[in-house]
Amino acid sequence: MLGTIVNASAIIIGSSVGAIFKKGIKEKKKAILLQAIGLVAISLGITWIVTNLSKSNEPLLFIASMVIGGLIGESIDIEEKVNRLGKRFNSNKDNKLIEGLTTAVLLFCVGTLSILGPIESALKGDNTLLFTNAMLDGITSMILATTFGIGIMLSGVILFVWQGTIFLLAQFIGPYATPEILNQISIIGGILIFSTGINILEIKKIKTINLIPALFIPVIYNIPFINKFFNEVLSFFVH
Repeated sequence: MLGTIVNASAIIIGSSVGAIFKKGIKEKKKAILLQAIGLVAISLGITWIVTNLSKSNEPLLFIASMVIGGLIGESIDIEEKVNRLGKRFNSNKDNKLIEGLTTAVLLFCVGTLSILGPIESALKGDNTLLFTNAMLDGITSMILATTFGIGIMLSGVILFVWQGTIFLLAQFIGPYATPEILNQISIIGGILIFSTGINILEIKKIKTINLIPALFIPVIYNIPFINKFFNEVLSFFVH
C-alpha cells in the first residue's frame, strides 16, 4: 500500500502548507479565493460531465443513479449527521469547512486515478498512477487549505480509507472497474463537484452530501444478476 500511503501523505502535507499560508491572507483576499475555488469546482464539474457523458453507452443511468442515490441519502440524512459532527470540531457556524472538505473528498476520491491506482498497485505492484495522483492531490490540497484551513487534511485520512479498501478488495473490484462504470462514476462525480461549487458561491443550497450514495448505484447496477433482473423487469413493462 505504498502508493496509497504516499497519496494520503501528500494531501496531509499539502494541507499543512496551505494552512500556514492561510494565516497570512487577509479576509478580503480569502473571500476572492473562496469565489475562485467555487468557480473552479463548477468548471471541473461541467468538464467531467461533458467529457464522460460523450463516452457513455448508457446516458440515462446517471439520472437513475442520482434519483435513487438522492432518495437513499435523504432518507438517512447523511448531510445533517456530517454537519453535526463538524460542529463538534468547529465553533464558527459560518465556516465553510464542511463544503471545502466535501469538495476535497470528491476531487481526491472519485477520479479514475484514485480508483484504478490501488487496483493496479494490488494486482500488479505498479504505483505509477498513485504517485501521479499524489502530486496532483498535494497541490490541490494546498490550494484548498489556503481557503478552508487545516481541516482539509481530513480528506487525506478519508482517501487512505477509500484507497485502502479498494486495495484490499482489488481481486473482487478489478473485474467491475470497467470503462463504462468509471464513466458513470465520473459523470455523477462531476455533478456533485458542480453542486459544491454552487454551494460555495452561495447561489443555491444543495444537499450534496445526501447525493453521494448515487456514486455507488452504477456499480450495483452492473453486478450481473442485478443487471439481468433490472433488464427483465424493464422488458416486461416495455412489452
